[in-house]
This record gives sequence, structure tokens and C-alpha cells, in this order.
Amino acid sequence: MTEGGGKLLHHRTVFDDWRSLSIGVYMALVGYFVMVGMPVISTAWVENLGFSEIQVGRVAGADLGGLAIGAVIAALFVARVDRRRMAIIAALVTIAANALSIVYQSYEVTLWLRLLAGIGAGGYTGIAVATIGGHSRPAFAYGVELFAFAGSQGAEVKLLPMLSMEGIYITIIAIYVIGILFISWLPRRPVDKTLDVEVDVDEPSGGHHVEHKHVPVYVPWMVLAAIVPTYVNIGAYWTYIELSTVGTAASPEWVASMLWVSSVFSVIGCLFAVLLSNRYGLARPLLVTLVFQATIVLMLAFGISNFTIAFSLFFFNFCWIFIDIYQAATIANLDHSGRFPAMIPAAQGLGNFLGPNIAASALAWNCGYNGVFIICALASIAAMLVYLYMYLMLKKAIPALADAS
Repeated sequence: MTEGGGKLLHHRTVFDDWRSLSIGVYMALVGYFVMVGMPVISTAWVENLGFSEIQVGRVAGADLGGLAIGAVIAALFVARVDRRRMAIIAALVTIAANALSIVYQSYEVTLWLRLLAGIGAGGYTGIAVATIGGHSRPAFAYGVELFAFAGSQGAEVKLLPMLSMEGIYITIIAIYVIGILFISWLPRRPVDKTLDVEVDVDEPSGGHHVEHKHVPVYVPWMVLAAIVPTYVNIGAYWTYIELSTVGTAASPEWVASMLWVSSVFSVIGCLFAVLLSNRYGLARPLLVTLVFQATIVLMLAFGISNFTIAFSLFFFNFCWIFIDIYQAATIANLDHSGRFPAMIPAAQGLGNFLGPNIAASALAWNCGYNGVFIICALASIAAMLVYLYMYLMLKKAIPALADAS
């Protein structure tokens, strides 16, 4: 609601076409492939290449940090350069880096190749997220993406352990090649300018009129800033969750099964996220979810068993879906040009770079996995505080945007 009552207006565009949404969703799944499969990939780096736990954190950080760099590059050009050409270039960079990763497997070379692969993936993902965000119903569009994301996450965690390190890299190459074949479905350019919204304002007489509002530039930057600690939590947790159970009361077979079963369970989170958004908006459910996620992560610092690992994994994935939908839809409501939505993977990648590296440093300082999970919980609370401040500021400036769905 605005001061006089009202709601945000959205207009249908080419980005509402099923082909645009389909290629956007597919590209997002491909771009996030390594991030989603990180628990399995990090274990493969240890078992197949002999990397230490600390080296795994550095390599994972390089790959996911590259995601941030690539997304920033995409954000600089996505509103004014042909997106099809950008996507092809990003895909070719990632394909080349993964092909070279098969040939060169030492820690030092892998570190740089994973950074390069991440940069390509980040550019590719930035374009994908901007394309999905162009939909007139962004919460629905991101809900579709994350519904598919949840299914692909379960498939990755289930199937990737069956592959060799080379097989994982070849799989990554193959899915990028498939995306290139359908690149003609990708809209070339945006249709709207950035940081302008239309509000349908109710009048005391019973009528209504449309007001054009310029969104303060601090708003999308605050959302992006909050995504960083959110993904510090996710990056550290997701990199080390399987390794943290080694030598605990949790059964390795149980942990492996919970990784993929809990991933599929997050599909339910998509439905609940959209339903809650339609009723309560985006901001308030997001604040509650971040606090709950901090709680379920912190729980593992007090002991890991079959029950606690299952409970934590199920609800971590459930909350992850909630948070992603709300974060992405909030930015898409602000900006239909794609510039700020393309920055979402950058913020995620930065958090994913910092998370594993901070966790690796905690392990190097002998803080153990208890320290890692405490760091995760604190990061989630930090994100909640940023969102809370942003929500209170928007309630004063553009209430319809503060409570938008």
C-alpha cells in the first residue's frame, strides 16, 4: 500500500513468453550447477584429486567467487548489449575452463581454472536471472525457476557421486552445449528502464490513478548487500556439510541419502513461498525465514547425529528456496532493465567465495566445524538485520513496494 493506498502495476512483455522463461530457467540451472553440486564436488576433489579440506575451501571459493565476477561483468552490459552473444561467449569460457580442468589437475592450476570457469558461469547466470526477472510476475517466475532448481539439486546430489572427476567436468560441458542450441529463445534486450515503478493508487472517492515512482538507488544495493551474508552462510554450510559429518555419530550412508532427499523436499518450499508472498508480501516472510535458518544451522554446533543432520538439511533447503525467491523477486520488482537482477549471482558468488574461505580459515585456526556453523548462523542474522532496515525505510518512502508480492 502507498500512503493513499495502492499496489504495484506490472505489464506483460516478451519476457512473459514461455520460451523466454524456459531458456532463462534452464540457463540459471546450468549456471548454478557447480554451486548446487558443491557438497559432492568438494568431496570429489578430496577423494579423486587428493586436495585437503582447506584446499577444497579455496578451490570452491575460487569457483564461486568467479561466479560473482562474471555476474558483475554481465550486469555492466546486460541492459545494452545483445544478450544472446553475451551468453554464447560466457558458455564458451566455461566450456574451455572445464575441458582444461580435465587435463590439468594439480591444486595450483585447478584453482585458477575454477576461477575462470566461475567467471563464465557468472556471466551466463547473470543473463539468466535478468531474463527471468523481466517477467511481469517475478515471484511466480522465480518460483518456477526454483521449483526446477530443487529438482535438479536432488538429481545432482544423487547422480554426481556416481561420476569420476572427469565425468563431472564433462557433464558441465554438455549442459552448456545444450543451452547454446536453444539460445534463439533468449530475448536480446530489455523493454523497461531501471528503478522506475508504477503504483495504482486508491482515491478517497473510490477511484484510482497511476503514479510513477523512482526507487531510491540505495534499495537494490541494500538487497544485494544482504544477499552477501546470506550466501556466506549458504556457501560455508553447503561446502562443508558432508565433510563435517565424518567421524560423528551420523552414518555416512544416511548423510548421502539425506543430501538428495532433502534437496527434493525443497520443492515444497516453492509452493509455500509463492502462497505466503501473495498474502503477506515478500519482506516479512523473508525476515522470519532468515532467523529460522540461522537457528537450524546453529543447531549443528551442538552435535551431529542422524536426526540433527536430517532436520538441518531438510529445513535448510526449505529456507534456501524461500530466501532466493524473495530476494530475487524484490530486486525484479524494482528494476525490469535487468541490470540489478543480473547482479544477484554476483552477490551470491561473493558470499559463496567468502563463506568457504572464512570456514576454511576457521578450520585452519582449529575452531572446528562448531565454529563454522556459528559463523553461518551469524551471517544469516546479519542479512536479516539489513533487510529489516531496508523494509522500514521503504515503508516510509514507497509502502506499496515494501509490501509487494
